[in-house]
Order: sequence, then structure tokens, then C-alpha cells
Amino acid sequence: MPFSFAIGPRISYTALLAFLLLQPGFARERGPRVEVVCPSAPLPVKLAEQQVLVYELHVTNFDMVPLRLNRLEVFADSDQSQPLSILSGDELSAIMLDVGSEMGAKGSPTIAPGKRTVIFMWIKEPSDKRAPVILRHRMVFATGPPDSSGETVLENFPVSVSPDSAPLLGSPFDGGVWFAGNGPSNDSDHRRTITAIDGHIDIAQRFAIDWVKVGPNGDSHHDGTARNENWWGYGEPIHAVADGEVTKLVDGIPENTPRVLPKTVTLDNIAGNYVTIRIAAGRYATYAHLQNGSIRVHLHDQVHGGDVLGRLGNSGNATGPHLHFQLTDGNSVLQSEGVPFIFNKFTYLGPGSEYETDKHLSIPRDHSIPGNNDVVEIAP
Repeated sequence: MPFSFAIGPRISYTALLAFLLLQPGFARERGPRVEVVCPSAPLPVKLAEQQVLVYELHVTNFDMVPLRLNRLEVFADSDQSQPLSILSGDELSAIMLDVGSEMGAKGSPTIAPGKRTVIFMWIKEPSDKRAPVILRHRMVFATGPPDSSGETVLENFPVSVSPDSAPLLGSPFDGGVWFAGNGPSNDSDHRRTITAIDGHIDIAQRFAIDWVKVGPNGDSHHDGTARNENWWGYGEPIHAVADGEVTKLVDGIPENTPRVLPKTVTLDNIAGNYVTIRIAAGRYATYAHLQNGSIRVHLHDQVHGGDVLGRLGNSGNATGPHLHFQLTDGNSVLQSEGVPFIFNKFTYLGPGSEYETDKHLSIPRDHSIPGNNDVVEIAP
């Protein structure tokens, strides 16, 4: 009898639980059969007069049928009343890239079974607004033809926002006018380059800039492009942007002929001659494509902001003299995640496509990062 009495209530509670779970108020759809991963938390950074949050969503389809992403909404913290961003149609397709597709290929909202798509997120807010602590995402998928109404929804995928601040850096140059080639934007080559090495993927160049000096003729060169010496920036001294320790260094890679890449580009020579300096915990500044034989520092040297590291060159994976500069969270040119940075002051002179020496914008900016293909004047 005691034994039967003990089992009775247990059966009753189980039946009650099953009954409650089957009621409309407790029912829950399974939702889309996808895995969503954000490899690197966004860190707010000021660009022009906006604050931007830059990150990626990797979406893998684990269903047996194609899934079409119809709509993506992003919310700040727990506020579900007003989305920060609503993406659909061509605007959404433009920021999607199927893994295995050629960089720059037109995106598709449809994810085939067993395939992964990367969504390149670029959330803009007013620069004076407090950054969210968490970004929440609502993803609406469909499995039928484009005109069907059947949908399955991932209601709340959270992404934490980094509480860190973008490091404030000094100028890597003596001054002058510079073109921020392939600079921060959501569709630049740097932004869209995902590298897979040793079983991990990274976007080390997420905020990288290819700095090209602009001369008094309003161009990057004079008297033709065939000689490195004809480029205004060639041989310019490159300065440390902050105090730190030299953690990596490569020298001895020959200079390229302008417009001609090396016959073979490998992980060992892709950055050419370069210096990496740890400027803070988890913050590594890399200066790449330096002039052969110009590097003045040695491994483990302690340097100070403003110290000359070497000279601007044309080595490695480069078709013309420029400085490739990036900040990452690890001591590797490619096996690390790119993080944003800001300069104290510079003057925005307009987009490179419109720049003229005697007719251009002149907008002072502070505590900001330059944008893609901006022409800027940076004080030494």
C-alpha cells in the first residue's frame, strides 16, 4: 500500500504537466532548424557622425529543405518596440555571402540544406547614444516558394556588445594628406575577407586600412607608376601609434614592381615586411608592406608612440606602395579578429573619387575612425 500510494501522485503530476504543455498558451513551435553563431562580439566605434556596431552572423541550415531568410530585425537590449534595423529583400541579400562563394559574389537569401551563410552586420546609431549591452535578433525564414506565406521564426538570438572602448591611437605618419583605401565599410575587401587557418576562421582585416599618400598633384604618384620612387608615400617614415612591445617582425622580403604581384603569395610573405606591436592586453597593431631593409626595431623592443619603426614600401601582397594598418585581438596578421580604433583628430577632405587639391570638403573629426576610401589630413 505505501508503495502504490507513492506512485499514484507521480503519475498524476506527469499527466497534468503533459496536459498543460498541450494547451495553446504553453505550445511552442520548434522554429527553424538552424545554428546561428556570432564569432566576435561587436565593439562600438565612431565613424563620421555615427556609432557603428560591426559583426557577423554565421547561419547554418540543418534542415533537409532550403531555407529562405525573408527578414532580419535587430533590437537593442530588451526593447522590442522599435528595431534598430530591419533588413529584407535586396538590402538583406547584399550583406549575405554563401560560404565557398567567391568574395564579392551576389548574395542569396536562400540557404541550401547543410550550407552556411555569413551575414555581415553593420548597425548604425547616433554617436551620442549609449551603446546597447545586448543586440537581439529576430530572423524570419520561409521554406516554400517565394510567394508562399508559410514562415518559421527564430525569435530572439542575442549578441553581447563588448564593453571595451576603441583604442585612441596616434598618427602613423609625419602628417599630410592620405587616402584610406579599403577602409571601414560593410562591403570593402578587407571587411569581407574571411581566412580559415588551422581549423579556425577569422576576419583580421575587419577595420584595416590601406593608407596611400596623396601628393600636391592630387594623385598617389607622379611621372607614371612604373617606379616605386614615383609614388608620393614611398619611403615615408612610419611611426608607432602607441607605446608597446614588438611581438612580431619580418624583414628581407624584396620590393615589388608597382602593379606586379609576387609570383607566389603565401602566409609567410602576404604581409611583406611588417612589424606587430602589442599596445595593450589583447590589442596588436600591425604595420605591413614596409620597405625592405628599413625596419629599425627588433623583436621584444619596447617602443614609444611616435618612434620610427620603418619606411613605407611595396612588399608582399601589394601592387603599389602603401601602408596596410590593422588592429587585432591576437599576435597574428591573419589568425586574429580585427578590432576598431580611433584617432584623436583628423580632417575629412571628402571621398577619393571626388577629391581635388583646390576644391574639397574640410570637416574636422575627433575620436573617430576614417571610412572606406576617405581622403583625410592627419596631423603628425
